[in-house]
Amino acid sequence: MRLFISALCLLLLPSLVDAHTELKSQTPISVLKPLKHFSKETGTCISCHKEKSSGIYQQWGRSKHFNARVGCYECHVAKATDLGATRHKDFIISVIVSPKKCGQCHTHEAKEFSKSHHARAGQIIGSLDNALGEVVEGSMTFYKQSPVTVNGCWQCHGSTVKLLPNGDLDPTTWPNTGIGRINLDGSKGSCTACHQRHTFSIAQARRPETCGKCHLGPDHPQKEIYDESKHGINFYSNVKRMNLDSSKWIPGEDYDAAPTCATCHMSATKDLPVTHDVGDRISWTLRPPISQKVDQKERELGYATKSWEQRRGDMKNVCSACHGKNMIQSFYEQFDALVTLYNNKFAIPGIQLMGMMGKYNLITDTPFDSKVKWTWFRIWHHSGRRARQGASMQAPDYVQWHGMFEVAQHFYSEFIPEVRELIERAKKAGNHDGAKKVSDLLEAILKRPEHQWYTGKIPVKVKKMREEQRRKFKERYLDVKDLPKHGV
Repeated sequence: MRLFISALCLLLLPSLVDAHTELKSQTPISVLKPLKHFSKETGTCISCHKEKSSGIYQQWGRSKHFNARVGCYECHVAKATDLGATRHKDFIISVIVSPKKCGQCHTHEAKEFSKSHHARAGQIIGSLDNALGEVVEGSMTFYKQSPVTVNGCWQCHGSTVKLLPNGDLDPTTWPNTGIGRINLDGSKGSCTACHQRHTFSIAQARRPETCGKCHLGPDHPQKEIYDESKHGINFYSNVKRMNLDSSKWIPGEDYDAAPTCATCHMSATKDLPVTHDVGDRISWTLRPPISQKVDQKERELGYATKSWEQRRGDMKNVCSACHGKNMIQSFYEQFDALVTLYNNKFAIPGIQLMGMMGKYNLITDTPFDSKVKWTWFRIWHHSGRRARQGASMQAPDYVQWHGMFEVAQHFYSEFIPEVRELIERAKKAGNHDGAKKVSDLLEAILKRPEHQWYTGKIPVKVKKMREEQRRKFKERYLDVKDLPKHGV
């Protein structure tokens, strides 16, 4: 009987621990721990906000800041001369807690973040994305700003925080937790983009949903790509085994079910420290029309930077917690091949044609004022990015149907016919030199082997091989007698 009871206790122990943890997480902090050890100023804040802002009060009570005796005043205190400083009761405070403030304690993390691409995400003025939100889609009706950029673009990229003449925060720029927010104190970024205030949970920052606030949608669907991948499938199936609250959180030691976004791009391994520079392990940049190795532009400008080979080596180090050397190397060869195909077959020719048409006045300098500009934008900014990102994170549907299929469809059925239409229009307008230059370039591109199927100049041997493959496929799956000669 004793053995039976002991075995039953062992079976119930995980449930009892979970129940205790859940109960603890719902217990008011005033019951969990006394508040007498906090500063007098924070005590004054608490005396009011535990009633008026009880949700914030409870979130803070479950944070590591609470356990470290870091309170409201310590984070929000400001000097009277600081931009945005305001008198609140007996104190001078700042509503916005910037990375500069966080960096007073988290020095290393703030320094790493400041040199990351995330910190520069707010610098989007002049980009095609910004032109869409501010001009094409939007209108200057909300404090002289477009509601599209205020509610859309800037909520991920970050606003440039401004003050109204009366000293209040400009409602077009606040509230905002965009990752590249430009703050009143000159610092860049928002720690609360990933570490939601006032809990600042590392477990939350490690979950893919946190990154999914911004990294999803038609032009950068990393969250959806992750969900489709084997990594995402394993994460959601085994999330209880992920040990997300671990302070160390080393793959292969503290968890082994799956990596998350944080695992690959930020978190520590047996050999690597944590980094808040999310590009530190990325070897390709997949954002622009033509992918480049991530350090190429910096080196061209003469900056000393970590090489793409070093970055890839660090990412391989992450992979090695679960995968063998040969598997990792073969994955990168597959990934590189897809990026190279996209670049050489579609992106470089597209850039060349768009540049030539601009140079010889077949198109204007105004963004999105002609159909061909919309088509080209969809090719690289939407479909092309999806294909490349899908390959980078092992999501086959995004490589194929959401990616290269749409790249090819737009390129052959829309982009090329639209270029030809502009050539004819240039001829009629008397721009014969421009029409010839663009026409010659287009024909030179289409003569390349990768476009032979489109021009009908496939080598006889290759044509016969494909016809035989198609015939055998039909025999396997279809009744050939019922098929038309063309189509299927």
